Amino acid sequence: MTAEIYPSLAQCAIVAAALKVLLFPAYKSTDFEVHRNWLAITNSLPLWEWYYEKSSEWTLDYPPFFAYFEWVMSQVAKLVDPAMLKVYNPEYDSWQTVYFQRSTVIITELLLVYALQMFVDSSHGASKRAAQAAAISILLSPGLFIIDHIHFQYNGAMYGILIASLVLARKRDTLLWSGLLFAALLCMKHIYLYLAPAYFVFLLRAYCLSPKSIFRIQFVNCVKLGAGIAAIFGAAFGPFALKGQIPQIISRLFPFSRGLCHAYWAPNVWAMYSFVDRVLIILAPRLGLSVKEDALHSVTRGLVGDTSFAVLPDITPRMCFALTLFFQTVPLLKLFAQSTPTWDNFIGAVTLCGYASFLFGWHVHEKAILLVIIPFSLIALKDRRYLGAFRPLAVAGHVSLFPLLFTPAEFPLKTVYTVFWLILFLVAFDRLAPASSRARFFLFDRFSTLYITVSIPLIVYCSLVHAAVFGKRYEFLPLMFTSSYSAIGVFGSWVGFMVVYFTS
Repeated sequence: MTAEIYPSLAQCAIVAAALKVLLFPAYKSTDFEVHRNWLAITNSLPLWEWYYEKSSEWTLDYPPFFAYFEWVMSQVAKLVDPAMLKVYNPEYDSWQTVYFQRSTVIITELLLVYALQMFVDSSHGASKRAAQAAAISILLSPGLFIIDHIHFQYNGAMYGILIASLVLARKRDTLLWSGLLFAALLCMKHIYLYLAPAYFVFLLRAYCLSPKSIFRIQFVNCVKLGAGIAAIFGAAFGPFALKGQIPQIISRLFPFSRGLCHAYWAPNVWAMYSFVDRVLIILAPRLGLSVKEDALHSVTRGLVGDTSFAVLPDITPRMCFALTLFFQTVPLLKLFAQSTPTWDNFIGAVTLCGYASFLFGWHVHEKAILLVIIPFSLIALKDRRYLGAFRPLAVAGHVSLFPLLFTPAEFPLKTVYTVFWLILFLVAFDRLAPASSRARFFLFDRFSTLYITVSIPLIVYCSLVHAAVFGKRYEFLPLMFTSSYSAIGVFGSWVGFMVVYFTS
């Protein structure tokens, strides 16, 4: 059956890889130097010094499994160009180094291809073609294209592990492996903690408790899951625990001293909050509002730093945590209430945990929108109501990544590729999504259409018109417009999906 569906994932992966090779000389962000430095740290220094080394500002701040991953790559890197493995060699970017690091992203992305094929193979009947379309949309995602293959990161490999874990949760006899694989993923990149509550509730209800009663505990399953997770975390953190370095690792992984907003406002609730604060600064004299003068030039108006608002009340980490926890708990209650949680509801809960963390979290990176887009893609074609909530997310999430690539040479790449992806897959999804047995929401459908339409002039203004009219003046204005507009789309999509999730 798989051979009858064209194009295949393998064919798409080969074509995509060819395009990505052509991007080797493209713009690369500071993340390229970050990972080069991590290669050097893990190769040149003893294990016990990895999380203490700070000669570069790009210190190691991922969990140990990712550090081990860097160490494995460094064994090959020293055969390519030993100079890239010198710790005191900042900004080193010989062509050998560039080609090596770019190549490792493409090669490790094979994990994503494998996991997506698992997803397609786990689908049957009429849903198999829809699963193939969703899988190809993820493989060719503009988010991975921009973040991994131009900006530079290794998200493709890690989302491959996530998707494999989600697919393993589809069958009862592989639930244990799903949980253990997700535990390993947490030891690679701690951002996936945002999704952990959904895994906890799902595995608790579907694997550790009896379907007949929540008061009947399946002790053997609990022991297997608990022992497996303990073994994985022991392998990752155990060597450092023996040296008493866990507090140092935690301080690297969770730098809470950073401000509410990242380098440019990630498109979440706080972007809208910041935008309203900016507008109120202008309207304050007419409305009789007091303005905090010391906050007028707050570094959080586009940069990392302490959070301070001029008119609206300041936001604290506790507020963000409370809001995130509340909006994660709401869908998790539905998941736990099911005697036998369905896979679709599990993916929905994972997606909503990603939404809540992205929309209400503290110091959220714009790149974290993939935590929502990728799991949602797996069920976006369940019916037309799901697709209706997915559309504005697909547009807003990908457009919000444009500011990551601010050099003129990359403008046609990110714009043409993203627009082509949106047209191709939104049209394909529209044809493949079956009708819903429940009524659709007229107003939400109109919002989705209007939102997508407005995105076109916004992209043109922010990318071309603003610079032509204002030059280097008001440089943050396009960022503010992009972030605030994208935030409306992500928030609207979240509201729409919450309604769909609780009425399905």
